[in-house]
Amino acid sequence: MTDERYAGLHQLGHYTKAPETPEQAELERVAAPAQGSAYVIRFTCPEFTSLCPMTGQPDFAHIVLDYIPDAWIVESKSLKLFLASFRNHGAFHEACTMMIAERLTDLLAPRWLRIGAYWYPRGGIPIDVFWQTGAPPEGVFLPDQGVAPYRGRG
Repeated sequence: MTDERYAGLHQLGHYTKAPETPEQAELERVAAPAQGSAYVIRFTCPEFTSLCPMTGQPDFAHIVLDYIPDAWIVESKSLKLFLASFRNHGAFHEACTMMIAERLTDLLAPRWLRIGAYWYPRGGIPIDVFWQTGAPPEGVFLPDQGVAPYRGRG
């Protein structure tokens, strides 16, 4: 890559093996293109997987991340690799959700961030986990996350 703005990136534009654990995953960031403007960036991961720490069975979630950047935005390939690294990670729904939120918040220091993790049922009960950094700035368009309450969630 020859563009100076992306000189520090290690994954974009290169073959990168998925990390084995979320702790090993390298989240990367680039300068926000519209600093000073309040706009929402959304990432949707409808096929997120992790492992139950008790049984080792797979857990599935539809995750929606919304954030308003300040100086930084997350580089999307690194985010995809980070999310994929949970496939072999054993943790409860709440721990996975909060690890994602905390890593992104620490990396980006966004003006605002929220995560909606809509987990598919385990034992017949869906567990949904929601978190945000605080109240969103006024006047920002925040669409509904678009995930219906559980009814076969498809």
